Amino acid sequence: MAADDPRRRLALALDVDDLVLALRMARRFQPWFGLAKVGLELFAAAGPEVVSALTIEGYRVFLDLKLNDIPTTVRRASRVIGGLGATFTTVHTFGGEDMLRAAVLGMAEGAAAASGGASSGTVLGVTVLTSEHDATREVLESRAELAQKAGCGGVVCAAGDLAFVRSAAPGLLTVVPGIRPEGSSTDDQARHATPAAALAAGADVLVVGRAVTAAPDPEKVAAALLEEVVASTESGA
Repeated sequence: MAADDPRRRLALALDVDDLVLALRMARRFQPWFGLAKVGLELFAAAGPEVVSALTIEGYRVFLDLKLNDIPTTVRRASRVIGGLGATFTTVHTFGGEDMLRAAVLGMAEGAAAASGGASSGTVLGVTVLTSEHDATREVLESRAELAQKAGCGGVVCAAGDLAFVRSAAPGLLTVVPGIRPEGSSTDDQARHATPAAALAAGADVLVVGRAVTAAPDPEKVAAALLEEVVASTESGA
């Protein structure tokens, strides 16, 4: 997938508990998505095989496990994840700087061992979950700064938090979940945003799941979403 392919800015959340179903969804939406997000549910059901299976399908894989443990354990887990070939993985920033550094180191070690040192994955620090209603500016800024200080390549944050996060930690990749096209259900996302609003605020990657996969006309919604990304890219957002 070319570096300038706009699909790289869209992550399809495969929130299912079956590998066959996940691959069916991935193939269906591949014309519009370049990233496949694998969360706890699918990883618990399918295991590490899901990463290689989606990679074979042409996706970059966003392994969203939100690690949070002692640094040694997180480093070892991240090393395994890096070795699987995942492009991104997530770690809770409230776990502290030592844990975040361990994740970054482990991810790099695993990726280097698997690729002969040719590539490495990226650790994303999770600031505040989008299911949480409130997050103070101080908390957001301190967690973004911590992620940057620890060497994380990016952060996961709500669209409404982008201004604070980008100001506190400029240069980090910003991955935004809770994306809901205008008029769609918000489900359990308390801090959601439309694609246009998130892109205008400076989101680098949009994470979309049920808003597309459960839509009455999924392909139409997915195509409109990609069009918004293309328009945003052309306008310099």
